[in-house]
Parts: sequence; C-alpha cells; structure tokens
Amino acid sequence: MKKVLSCISLAVAATIPVMAHADTLAKVASSGEITLAYRESSVPFSYLEGPNDPIGFSVDLAKAVVEQLKKDLNKPDIKIKWQAVTSQNRIPLLVNGTIDLECGSTTNNSARGKDVAFATNHFYTGTRLLVKKSTGITGYADTKGKTITSTTGTTNLQVLRKYDRDNEMGWNLVSAKDHADAFLLVESDRAAAFGMDDILLFGLIGNARNPQDFEVVGESLQVEPYACMLRKDDPKFKTLVDGVINGLMDSGEFTTLYDKWFLQPIPPRNVALGLEMSQDLKDNLKAHSDQPAN
Repeated sequence: MKKVLSCISLAVAATIPVMAHADTLAKVASSGEITLAYRESSVPFSYLEGPNDPIGFSVDLAKAVVEQLKKDLNKPDIKIKWQAVTSQNRIPLLVNGTIDLECGSTTNNSARGKDVAFATNHFYTGTRLLVKKSTGITGYADTKGKTITSTTGTTNLQVLRKYDRDNEMGWNLVSAKDHADAFLLVESDRAAAFGMDDILLFGLIGNARNPQDFEVVGESLQVEPYACMLRKDDPKFKTLVDGVINGLMDSGEFTTLYDKWFLQPIPPRNVALGLEMSQDLKDNLKAHSDQPAN
C-alpha cells in the first residue's frame, strides 16, 4: 500500500508546474549568469538588429539592471544569456525560471499581476489600428464586417474582442503569432487592419519596405502602461529593478534613452519614429508608479 501511495504522490507531483527560485539575486550570484528575454519585432522596445543582436529601449533598461547587479553582487563578470519570447510564452517562461527578467512591450495589468510582478511603468500606450492607406479606412467605423488581426497573448486582442461584441462590428478576428506576422497579414491584404499598441504600429511602419503605404488610425481604446516583468514574491530583485529605472528617471538618463529610441533615427532603416513623450509618462518620471492598467 505504501508503495502504491508513493507512486500516486509522484504522479501528482509530476503534474504540478515547477515554480522558479523566488530569489533571483541568489540565483544569479550562484550561477554567475542572468537570462534576459527579448522580442523579435517589438520596435523600438525590443527587436533584432541582426540574427543574435537584441536592441531597443527596453533592452537598454534590462542591460542597466545587469550593470547594477554586477555592482551589488560584486560580480563584474555576470554573463547575459538571451532568450526570445512571444506574447504567448513570456509569462510561463518567467514563472518556470527559463528567463529572469522580461523588459519588452508587456502591459502591466491586474490579471497578469496574479502570476508575475512588474517594475516601475516605463511607457504608456493604447490600442489603435494599422491599415493600408489605399483601403480608405480612417477609423473603427470603417472596419465593420472586415478581417482584423492582432497578436496572440496580448491584451489588445481582448480589448478588440470586447469592442467587437459591444459595437456589433461583425469582425473576423485573426490571431497572429507575433507582431511581424500580423503586419504581414495587412501588407498582403489578408487583413484590413492590425489592432495593437500604437507605438508598436508606428515602429512596424518605420521599418516597413514601403512605410508610405501605411498609417495608424482610430482613437485609442484604452491607455495601458508597459513595465519590466519579474517573478512574484521576489522583493529584493524588484527593489533593485525599480531602483535602476527610478534612478534613470531622476538623473535624466531615461529621457536621453527615450530621445535615442523615439525621436532619433533607429536601426535597421535609420528612420525616426518622431514620437514625443506622453504626458502620462512625463508624470511617471516623478511618480515612479508601478500601478497596473484599469
């Protein structure tokens, strides 16, 4: 009987998700390395310049965290390991310990806050539509009965589904694997519009082969904050990450980074997005809020 109960216990244990070590600082100190997540096409936050070269505004924030880790742990040779993530797998990979920090284009909201923690908000955005100018679409009213795409695992997809129901739009909502795939659906006329955070849409247009063919239309359906994502119940690491971001905000270095990625020409096509800092973000340079979206 004891043997049977033991086998049952092992079987049950095997079905329970493995939770990562809650103390990221201890994990990094022991291993001498930290795994940072990156996105492949979240311009200008986190994207690839070459096959293995993540760059972007959020990537720079993550690298600043690593520099502080080196000082706090007195380990100047901490190695960065990079792990590509998608909207769908970023939270599971953080929870199970595959990645230690995700600074990309992730919305800080209460639902996600049940599984992960968020650092100080570093950007504010809202869902709008990317369309081809040739379609004549100027807003949501022009998309009734059409095919609309968004990226799997994003809050934008949920917002669009609600808008579709509430306004009886009759959309054919198509989920794409990533932002680049959703953009391709519009580019190839398989979707009339791509609903996503407006800054990501501007970034995709700026790096398109024919940027003059596209535009962003419609009002923002909601305002959402972006923040770096880390494991829950790890107060020491959250204090460090918050301290780095807040310090950059207080010193003016954050504004310099913003200018670099949002106002100046950026790789790979050296096109400037020309997006001035929003009032919400200006306010948070002083408030240092990590409050989630409503």
